[in-house]
Amino acid sequence: MLGFLQKLVPQFVQDIWNSLPPLVQYLTITTWKIVFVMFSVILVVAFSTYFERKVIGRMQNRVGPNRVGPLGLGQPFADVIKLVIKEVVIPAKSNKFLFVIAPLLSLTPALAAWAVMPLHPGFVIADINAGLLYVLALTSVGVYGVILAGWATNSKYAFLGAMRTGAQIVAYEIAMGFALVGVLMAGGSLNLGVIVEAQAGGVSQWFWIPLFPLFIVYWISGVAETNRAPFDVAEGESEIVAGFHVEYSGVAFAMFFLAEYANMVLISALVSVFFLGGWASPFEGWTFLQATPLAFMAAPSFGWLFAKICFFMYSFFWYRATFPRYRYDQIMRLGWKIFIPITIIWIGVEGVMAWLRVGPWSGLGA
Repeated sequence: MLGFLQKLVPQFVQDIWNSLPPLVQYLTITTWKIVFVMFSVILVVAFSTYFERKVIGRMQNRVGPNRVGPLGLGQPFADVIKLVIKEVVIPAKSNKFLFVIAPLLSLTPALAAWAVMPLHPGFVIADINAGLLYVLALTSVGVYGVILAGWATNSKYAFLGAMRTGAQIVAYEIAMGFALVGVLMAGGSLNLGVIVEAQAGGVSQWFWIPLFPLFIVYWISGVAETNRAPFDVAEGESEIVAGFHVEYSGVAFAMFFLAEYANMVLISALVSVFFLGGWASPFEGWTFLQATPLAFMAAPSFGWLFAKICFFMYSFFWYRATFPRYRYDQIMRLGWKIFIPITIIWIGVEGVMAWLRVGPWSGLGA
């Protein structure tokens, strides 16, 4: 990719670039990566709202957005303009500082986690060795925005939604953490890029096979973490009006909306990286493809990661159109009494697999 870009840049520009100090070059490249990734994530989030309405409309025999722009593709931008020009109403008896800052606390972790996400071989904003811990920490911080929003609003319905969210996220965060312990054991590193590389060699080497129970637990817990149906008790319209963001409007509400979809994209990417090989191709190792025009299909690329993200995003939409909202006691029982014991038991099973040198540990020496 860099070689292709060098051919497009005039020689005198390359000479100027080569004359810059290494620190300036590093900061420039990092800034470009940040802008590119953030712009791409925001675009994906915007059009996810469009495709969600289209998918659910098709499932429920409706049309979905089809008026704004060709095929309704301008609908996300119309929604943004509508929310931006709306007035932000702050309740008189609320804690105004926390009321305003809460949406930022929800959105910032969802975007900051992309700093360590390996999108392509050699393309990551920050290639740190503690990437898995960084992601786990940031996904845990997002709950503070929701809890502060419910408390600062000074509304009983908002506060009830915030407390539901806090209890739900604590329950499922523990299960997600144990599932990531299994990924750490299989990958042998906290670096997300190394975890992806450990799954090289085709579908049979991806972690979803030896870690299948952890894969299911992590994915369902991710759906619960984003407060999406059928785990949307924090926003139960029929029970608590609209939950923690009942008093939010305009740009403040838009930030909560953006944070929810950004977290959906993040969880989809993390599941793909941890269990489905990330950028790895499912056709890797198919040697007969090398002599055909389809040889590119066996090569690792961002396209494969994007396809996996799209599949899981579609699953989010599918669940919303299919499953009814669970009762709160059912959600708590699933998190505490089923998921956590499953993850603990499977970590023990992984220990036995590592001792017997099977699965991801088959290549290790005695």
